[in-house]
This record gives sequence, C-alpha cells and structure tokens, in this order.
Amino acid sequence: MYLKVMKSETGGIVHIPGSKSHTIRALFIAGLAGGVSEILNPLISSDALSAVEVCKALGAEIQAFDGKFTVKGFNGVPNTPSDVINTGNSGTTINFAASAAALGEGCTVFTGDGQIRSRPMGPLLEALNNLGAQAFSTRGTGVPPIVIKGRLKGGYTGLDGITSQYLSSLLLSLPMCLKDSEIALTRLYEVPYAEITLWWLDKQGIKYQNNGFKTISIQGGQSYKPFKTSIPGDFSSATFFMVLAAISGGEFVLKNLDMTDPQGDKLVLSILRDMGARVDIASDYIVIKGNGLKGREIDMNSIPDALPAMAVAACFAQGETRLVNVPQARLKETDRIHVMCTELSKMGADITELADGLVVRESRLKGCRVSGHCDHRVVMALSVAGLNIEGETVIDTAEAVNVTFPEFIKYMNTCKASMRLMED
Repeated sequence: MYLKVMKSETGGIVHIPGSKSHTIRALFIAGLAGGVSEILNPLISSDALSAVEVCKALGAEIQAFDGKFTVKGFNGVPNTPSDVINTGNSGTTINFAASAAALGEGCTVFTGDGQIRSRPMGPLLEALNNLGAQAFSTRGTGVPPIVIKGRLKGGYTGLDGITSQYLSSLLLSLPMCLKDSEIALTRLYEVPYAEITLWWLDKQGIKYQNNGFKTISIQGGQSYKPFKTSIPGDFSSATFFMVLAAISGGEFVLKNLDMTDPQGDKLVLSILRDMGARVDIASDYIVIKGNGLKGREIDMNSIPDALPAMAVAACFAQGETRLVNVPQARLKETDRIHVMCTELSKMGADITELADGLVVRESRLKGCRVSGHCDHRVVMALSVAGLNIEGETVIDTAEAVNVTFPEFIKYMNTCKASMRLMED
C-alpha cells in the first residue's frame, strides 16, 4: 500500500501505545514460567503477534482479550514443534526464541520473511553451541533458517554483541539451565535494550552479576514466576511525534511514558531539547514543541531505532548534524543508514552516508515518491518529513507500520495530519 502525505499544521494529545520491547520480553518470560501470567496493555502489532505464535508453538497457551494477554507457561520445558516456526518480520522474536527452544530436547527450525532471512545470527548460534546446544544455519551462512537442538546446559561463552538481542536471548534462558553460566562480551551495542532485559530479570528475582557489560554471570537452576503487569508506553513509537513537534513548531502532549523506564529512546527528548526544542516533563505526560533546531553531533549507538526519525530532524536543523557510532543500524529490517540516505536524497536532502552513520546538513526538502523499503520505521520517518514540506509525498510499502504501530496513521490523523493510505 501507499501512504499519501501532505504538509499539515499538526499538534495534539497522543496516548503512546505499549512498548514492543517490553511486550515481547513479557511474553517469553510468561512462556518460560510455570502457571498463568497476565500481560496488561500490551502492544498488539505484527511483531508482538509473531512472538505470541512462537511462544504457542513452544508450548505456551495464550489468549488475547480485553486488551491483555493471558499466558499459561511451559515451565522451562518447551515442546518440540510439529512444523517449522515462522517468526515473520520480528528479529527480536527469532533471536529470543533460539535460546528458549534450546531448553528442550528436540530439534526446532525457525525461519522468517525475506528480511529476517538476511539478518545475521552467527554470534548467537556460536554462543548456543558453546553452552551445550546444537545450533546452525541451514545454508551455513549464519542467517535464518536456523536449526536449534537442545539441551542448553550453561557454562562459559564469549559473545559479540553487534546487536543486544543476542545477549538478551541468552539472559532470558540461561537462568533455567542446570549449570551456572558466564558470558564474556567482546562488544555490546544498544546497551539500553540489554538493560530492559535485566529490568525484567530483577522483577523476577533472577540472580546474576553484571560486570559493566564486560562479563555477566548467571546462576543456573532458577525459574520464572507467573506475574501480572502492565506494559509501559513505547519511547521508540513516541520518537516520531517528538520529531514531528520539534521540526513543525506544533505542540504535542505525549501520555503513557515513564521516564524511569530503562528504554533507551527516551534519550531522544534530551537530544531534541539540546538542539533547541522545548520539552517539559511532568509526572504523567510530556509536552514537546518546536522552537527551531540547531545541528550537533549525536552518538546513536544506544538508540539505533531512532536513526530514521533523527535523520529527518537533522534535515530541518541549522548547520550540520552528524549521526554517528551506529553501524548496527545496517543490520535492522533494512540497512537504515543507506536507505535513509537514499530516500531523503530523493526529497532534496544534503546528506552523506558514513560507515557508521550519516552527515546531514540543513535542507529544503520537497515532496516526491519515495520507498519505505518494507521497514516500519523508515515509512514513519519519511511521513513525518512529508508533513513539513511542500508538495505531495507518496511512500510505498506503507503497510509495514503494522509491525510496531498499527494505529500510527489514525493517531496522526487525530493530530490533524493529512495522511491516508491508498491501495497499490
């Protein structure tokens, strides 16, 4: 589908939906636990539903009604699935599922859509092999489809954390192994996402020792308890409204965001404030309003998901903005560094691609036809640009927003945005 966007004067109140990162972690912990858990106000999106289907295939019983998931877990002993498990477009799901499946005795085969089948998993597969499981790529290339055979025993492994999802995957499953484990990290990108996982382990009383993300020791023989919890709002989804406010001059009131939450993308608020936006943080809402932006250098390593939106913000900032130290952005649903450089260039951006980021200079953009590359964050970022420039912007593969934010267009329309879907 296509998304047609026209320049608009926007502003309003937005109740930010639940966090994808928290929702998927909650589903896997509830699945690994014994007993029945309730996950309130989860994100209902393609990625979250992929996690639901994977957890069900591994043996969890899950019902969705009245805005919540009810999960009866398999108590650390996953089923051997009767068929190949398709994880859709969810990288988080396939990475978390690999370690969870390794807790069982049988073989599990995971695949996904075309984007997933090009995303590297080699470091995680190597770590699982070091920890007693058998894990390999069917094509010998380190990318899905993958085969996992248990049983994961624990022990020692090194890990190259080019994505934090590898570490989070191990952290979720290693407490249920018989042996204690130690992970030695050669590097770790996206630290806040690992901190979200540790936040969940802390809530569960899981015993571990974190040596500054250089080494992490996890006690074996532990278990997860059933729980009832409400999912916090998603700062990654909120980023698009933050950037829209900052570049448009409109005022947005964002609700359902908790600044004490470990999500890394809350850093976008302080970055935009430093660039010139007005940001007021209250106990139960955040107000952000544009006031002219100035370019600066921004280390994006901990917030790679914000790269597409911040690339758009940089086009409207005076001077030069450097988005750096985020090479892992090339390993997401698309190579987001290259894609944002390509698509913003079509709109007239003065933008240069770096190995680890982008250099963007203040630009006079114009509406045109661009590609969303089947990447939800690219589609949403380009639409934010389109709302603030002359001419019509038409973005293909707009259905990708369903991956994390199915109601994005509805929320934007409520904020007076001229934005509508069109059939191919």
